[in-house]
Parts: sequence; C-alpha cells; structure tokens
Amino acid sequence: QAQLVESGGGLVQAGGSLRLSCAASGIIFPINAMGWYRQGPGKQRELVAIITSDGSTTYAEFVKGRFTISRDNAKDTVYLIMNSLKPEDTAVYYCALSPRATIIPGDYFGQGTQVTVSS
Repeated sequence: QAQLVESGGGLVQAGGSLRLSCAASGIIFPINAMGWYRQGPGKQRELVAIITSDGSTTYAEFVKGRFTISRDNAKDTVYLIMNSLKPEDTAVYYCALSPRATIIPGDYFGQGTQVTVSS
C-alpha cells in the first residue's frame, strides 16, 4: 500500500528554520515529481516547491530564496529546508509525488505536518 510519511514540522519563532522530510513507500510506479504543498488557515492548498527526478526544481514566488527542496532517489525521500520563516508560512505542509513531471490533485499526497511560526 502506498504511503507518504512526513516529519519535521513544529513550532518555531519567526526567522527560524525547520527541515521537513517525506519518505515514500509502497509506490509501484517510477517516481518523477516529488513536491511540497501547504494549506494555511482558511486558505486553499498551494504549491510550495517541486523537484523532478532529474533534479529540476520549481518554487513558489513566496518561498524563493528562503526554502530549498531536495531529494534522495535511492530512499524515495524528499526534503524541504525552510529558512527565514515568517508567521504567514504557518500551514499544514503536505508532500506529494507523481509519475509525471508535474503534480495534480489526483496524485499521492501525505497526511501533512503542521508548521507554526510565531511572531
């Protein structure tokens, strides 16, 4: 059974850093895109960053220069290093993966990990 397990969320002060991890298991297709989405209070889910199997990355404008996505293909694991965190980064962060170079709502999503940034 396919499973995505996120970890690394928590409470941090503004300006601080967190590192999220997401390990995939039971995936029966070759993984191409792995990524992170987030959903803040009262907001829709939005893209944070995506990395494809060849290392190409895409970032949302609001995280450029602050967040870094990376992956370990041997471990089917994706990471998100978040620096200079702001209160508006508070959200549930979900990892996702796809056999394509993009991720769509019907692809695999994890259960999410809460990130709370205090001012």
